[in-house]
Amino acid sequence: MATEPAAVAAFAAVDLGASSGRVIRGEVRRADGDDGPVVTLAEVARFPNGAVPDADGTLRWDLTALLDAILDGLRAAGEAGPLTAIGVDTWAVDYGLLDADGTLLAEPVAYRDGRTEAAVPRVHARVPAAELYRVTGMQHLPFNTVFQLEAERSGPLWGRAQTLLLMPDLVAHRLTGARVAELTNASTTALLDVGTGEWSDELLERLGIPRSLLPDVVPPGTVIGTLTPEVAGRTGLGEVPVVAVGSHDTASAVVGVPARRPDFAYVSCGTWSLVGVELDEPIRTEASRAKNFTNELGVDGTVRYLRNVMGLWLLQESQRVWQERGETHDLATLLAEAARVPAWRTVVDVDHADFLPPGDMPARLAAHARASGQPVPGTPAEVTRCILDSLAVAYRRAVRDAVELSGREVGVVHVVGGGARNALLMQQTADATGLPVVAGPEESTALGNVLVQARALGVLDGGLAELREVAARGVRLRTYEPATDEAALRGWHEAEQRVLRSLPTHA
Repeated sequence: MATEPAAVAAFAAVDLGASSGRVIRGEVRRADGDDGPVVTLAEVARFPNGAVPDADGTLRWDLTALLDAILDGLRAAGEAGPLTAIGVDTWAVDYGLLDADGTLLAEPVAYRDGRTEAAVPRVHARVPAAELYRVTGMQHLPFNTVFQLEAERSGPLWGRAQTLLLMPDLVAHRLTGARVAELTNASTTALLDVGTGEWSDELLERLGIPRSLLPDVVPPGTVIGTLTPEVAGRTGLGEVPVVAVGSHDTASAVVGVPARRPDFAYVSCGTWSLVGVELDEPIRTEASRAKNFTNELGVDGTVRYLRNVMGLWLLQESQRVWQERGETHDLATLLAEAARVPAWRTVVDVDHADFLPPGDMPARLAAHARASGQPVPGTPAEVTRCILDSLAVAYRRAVRDAVELSGREVGVVHVVGGGARNALLMQQTADATGLPVVAGPEESTALGNVLVQARALGVLDGGLAELREVAARGVRLRTYEPATDEAALRGWHEAEQRVLRSLPTHA
C-alpha cells in the first residue's frame, strides 16, 4: 500500500442498475497482522430505478430523479467521514444527448424500448453484420448503441445534439462537468474498434455519425475531475476527485471476482447475466459471431469474452405481474416451493426476443411451453422453476461455448452479484455446468468500483491479481459442488437439447 499501514481511505461507489441504484461507501484498511489490506462495504443509500413511458409511449429513464438520489447518497456517504474519491458504474448502451450549452435534450431512452426494430436492418445494409463484428467484436443485441443511434438520426433531437454521453459518463458529467467516454462502457456500443480501443472513424462515417458527437475515450482508472462547486455544496463533500472506473457495471463486477486461480469462468448475475471468461485478446472469428459472443474491453487491457443472458429479469417481471394482481409471493417462499417442483419439467430459450420488453412474463413463458410441447407452468412455483432451470441451461451453454471458442480451460465458475444469494440457482448452475460454483460476493460491482478508485489514488497498487487478492479477503463465499450421478447428467443434457431445438435462427 502507498499509505501508512494504519490509514483508512474511504471511497463512494455509485452503482446504478436497471431496477435499482445504490451509493456504497467502501473503506480500504490494513487488516490485523500481515494479511494485507481489506475492503469493507456499507450501503448508505438505495433507491428505485426503472424505465417508464413518456407521453408518446417511449420508455425513458428518469435521470433527473436518479441524480437527486445520487447526490443525497453522496452526502450520506460523506457523513461517515471524508471521501478520497468517487466512482460511477451503470448498465451499458444507453446514453444522453447534450446541446451546445451542455443541456440534456431529453431523458435517456431505455434499451428495452422498441425503437430499434426498424433500425437494425438499416445499419446492416450499410455495414453487414459480419463486418461490424470484425471491427467491434460486439455480439448482436438489437438495442446496441449503434442501432439506437440509427433510430435517433430520424428523430427530433439529432440536429440539436452536440455531445453523446453514455450513462455512467453522463452521471460523471453532472458531477464534474467533464465529457469523456470511459473505455469499458464505450466498447459496448458497437462503434469502437476493439483492437485499437478507439472510435472507428470508418464506421462512424459509413453510419452518418459525426465524430465530434463522441468524446475522447479514457481508460479505467483515469481521474477525470473534481466535484463542481454546486455538487460539492449540495453534498457537503468539497472538491473530491471523480475516477472513471470500469464504468460498465460488468467491468467493475469482474474486477471484484475473488478468483485466486486463473482458470475461472464468471457469471455476473442480476437483472442480466453476463457469462464468460477473461482473455488477453479479442476473438472476432465467424464461429465466435455465430455463437453470439461479445468482446467487451476490461480493466488493465483485458477482454471480457462473454454472452449476455437475459438473467433474473424474467423472475423480476413475473413477481411484478403477480403483485399487480394482488398476489404476494416473496422470493424466499417462491424458491422453497420451486425446489419441490420436478427439475427440467419445462425449459425455454431465455434469450428469446419475446422476453426482452416489460410485460406479462408468466403468460409469455406459458406460450413458449405450449409451442414447444412442454408442460405449461401454471403456479408461481412452476414458473420460478422454469426460469431457474432455463437460466442454468443458458449458463451451461455459454460456459461450454466460451471454452471451445477461446481455448481457455475452466475449472471453476465464480458467480457474483445479487443472484449469488439464490442457493437453488447456484446449485443448478453447478449441476448444469459440471463445475464447482463459488458464489459471492453479492456486491462485486461496488467492490470492483472501489478497488479501481483505490489504485488510481495510490491507496492500492498492483495488477488485477493483486486487486482480486484484496477482493477475496474478508468476503463470505459459498461453494456448490456439481452432482455427478447419471440421472442428473442425463437430465441436464436432455434439457439443453430441448432448448437447442427451439433455436432455429441462432443455434
